[in-house]
Amino acid sequence: MASSPSSKAESAKAKSSNAASTQAEPVDDLTDRDRPSDHFDAPAPNTPIVQPKLGIVGYLRFFWRQLTSMRTALFLLLLVAFAAVPGSLVPQISSDPNGVIQFKAANPGWSKVLDALGVFSTYTSVWFSAIYLLLFISLVGCIVPRTIHHINALRTKPPKTPIRLGRLAGYVSTDPAEGVDVEKGIADAQRILRRHGYRTRLYGGDSVSAERGYLRETGNLVFHMALVGILLSVGVGGGFIYTGQKVVVVGKSFANTLSDYDSISPGRWFNPDGLTPYSLTLTKFTAIYETQNINAIGTPIDYTAYVTTQVPGQKPKKQTIKVNTPLRLGNTDVYLLGNGYAPVITVRNPKGKVVFSQDVPFIPQDTNLTSQGIIKIPFGLSKQLGMIGFFYPTECDPRDCGSAPVSIHPGLNNPVLTLQSYTGDLGLDNGKPENAFALDPTHLKEIGGFGTSTPGITLRPGGTAKLPDGLGSITLSKSVPRFVSLDIHHDPTQFWVLTFAILVFLGLLTGLFVPRRRVWVKAVRGKGGVHFEYAGLARGEDPRLSEAVLLIAQKHSQSLGLSIKP
Repeated sequence: MASSPSSKAESAKAKSSNAASTQAEPVDDLTDRDRPSDHFDAPAPNTPIVQPKLGIVGYLRFFWRQLTSMRTALFLLLLVAFAAVPGSLVPQISSDPNGVIQFKAANPGWSKVLDALGVFSTYTSVWFSAIYLLLFISLVGCIVPRTIHHINALRTKPPKTPIRLGRLAGYVSTDPAEGVDVEKGIADAQRILRRHGYRTRLYGGDSVSAERGYLRETGNLVFHMALVGILLSVGVGGGFIYTGQKVVVVGKSFANTLSDYDSISPGRWFNPDGLTPYSLTLTKFTAIYETQNINAIGTPIDYTAYVTTQVPGQKPKKQTIKVNTPLRLGNTDVYLLGNGYAPVITVRNPKGKVVFSQDVPFIPQDTNLTSQGIIKIPFGLSKQLGMIGFFYPTECDPRDCGSAPVSIHPGLNNPVLTLQSYTGDLGLDNGKPENAFALDPTHLKEIGGFGTSTPGITLRPGGTAKLPDGLGSITLSKSVPRFVSLDIHHDPTQFWVLTFAILVFLGLLTGLFVPRRRVWVKAVRGKGGVHFEYAGLARGEDPRLSEAVLLIAQKHSQSLGLSIKP
């Protein structure tokens, strides 16, 4: 039956509509058999890219992975080394408190900035501790997953032998031969590989798989664990460290008690009751100076402090301390840091009664031991008397060096002592601690010296002079004894730091020089008999892999009486 013209028009319209819809709508990927199931079409032009939201947990996981990456650990390790530089350039309160005082006096402007940044206590500052703590967390975060992975790898058996060894590095094979016992050949190969330190496993009775070099990763882990050990030893053990300073004059003694230290810098867990009881007496001090080389006359060559030590329950011992040779006494190390002169000064009142008589250490100011000392006499005179003195071991002839005294040699050849006198409140009776090696003349009255009509006092050994304002007299003894500055250091972490440092070195060597490789030996049956194939695979940089495979092949082929193909 023929269709009407209207029905034909409707049919054509429907077909064109279906064709248009087919061209406009994209085909669903899941129904397109020519595309993979995970195919994703590129977004249309000008379509905004929407990234997934991480959320709090996602960001924490991201920052944790960044912190515990090896790259971050190496960067923090370098940052710690860089942050420690100020501690070696600027005196530290913990080791050189007097040096800090002198540095602040010489650099008042910079000192305020450095003090605000905590540079004078570099190793206990907030910023150094933060870097230190981040490095510790980073290393631990690196070590723990790597250790777990390494333990699992040690339990894993060597992988199966590849089908085509010819594609691997160092491939060699023997000439085919009849009558070869495959089982015996593979057993010999396994024995040779084990002798060379390989872990082995047989596959199918016609091949052996071997691998070695896990010691490389073990060395890397030991290296990083030892770094953590050093951080722990220094960080935790630092609380038990103490460093004290003591100036000892020849003939005087020092006892290891808290009250006998001139200054001490204890750790946060320091216990004075834990001080090991001992004492030492400085019996003699010798200084040797250059006398032959005209360009270096007066240069120190050697310093030696002769001491007598006494430990309870033991006989006294005569020992020596040198600049680079500390004395181990009890559980402390006694270092010789400096030396100088301690003139014996005696002050009498107008009636001749002695009100002050003792040796006064003068702190060296230059290489020729021009030294400054402070004398404070709060009682016994009509006024409190303070004196700033300069001692010159070898005064230069005024005809050669001018009127101002100057020392031209550190030896005691032509000694002279000059003093400036001040009266007023010395601040010794207000209950506040005062620096014995400093005198602030700001609120004192100068009664003799450069700023007054009364000249300063000049004394030579054995000489006596009158004090200004009729306060009395002052005498300098004939002999001028020497003093030494001792640094007493107790560090219970020395053994552990040394042990971990050795492990760091050994772990680094192992990680650098132990190669990690796999070697396979396979028996192949073919025309002409059985031949053996040898090949290896490097797990990292291994320039000697081919040489190692060839050595295994030579030993194995010789044991079987076979020859290697050229």
